Amino acid sequence: MKIVLTIAGSDPFGGAGMQADIKTMTSHGVYAMSAVTLISAQNSMGFYGVQETKPEFLEKQIDYLFQDINPDATKTGMLLSKELIEMTAKKIKEYKPKNLIIDPVIVAQKKIQLINDDAIETLLTELIPLADLITPNKEETEIIADMKIYNEKDMEIAAKKIYEKYGCNVLTKSGVEGDNANDFLYTKEGGHWLYGEKIETKNIRGTGDALSSAIASNLAKGYSLIEACEAAKRYVTAALKSNIQIGQGRGPIDNSFDIKGEY
Repeated sequence: MKIVLTIAGSDPFGGAGMQADIKTMTSHGVYAMSAVTLISAQNSMGFYGVQETKPEFLEKQIDYLFQDINPDATKTGMLLSKELIEMTAKKIKEYKPKNLIIDPVIVAQKKIQLINDDAIETLLTELIPLADLITPNKEETEIIADMKIYNEKDMEIAAKKIYEKYGCNVLTKSGVEGDNANDFLYTKEGGHWLYGEKIETKNIRGTGDALSSAIASNLAKGYSLIEACEAAKRYVTAALKSNIQIGQGRGPIDNSFDIKGEY
């Protein structure tokens, strides 16, 4: 069985973060491991508090995992502080994990900045250049590329700009507020559009986590990068279409839509 590691925060509601990663990986038939960067207090209606993992304890988690197991792919999620980003980058440089996906969690779907400016700078200089692929949303792409995005041509320009500056492949996402759900992948071979339909639902929590985890899972199973991204997009679209309602507010996508529950 292929093994995928997520280095991410914990969402007790289960819609995003480490929990969404693990559900997605399980749905893809890979074995999920996790190193926890933070614990939070949240539900479908709001975010109420966060407590970071000490960088030294994150280091211990990663060390003991890699001393035992070499995962087939690794992804990162929420890294709240400069210190956690620095520690993650240190460990990545040490263990050199294959198929490294960086989900640069900077801005939430409500366009709220999640990490401070020092942490953003460290993410840009220390972590992103180590990635095989980054998966920023529209607002994160604007920050990383240092330009505004108004249309699909801007997405192409921004992705190429990031690739040339940081040396990593880029999948920039259209978001859920436009007329479509087209994403743009830029690699050394050039640009590739991933076309998708916009799904009308308020239950979109964890879409970015699911996409990056699905890509990591597919890469672990031997897909090419384009194949991995296309398959992951199909998965997220189907999970959105399932439109489950969990909680009283904005719910999660259905990461487990294809699990049959047969024993």
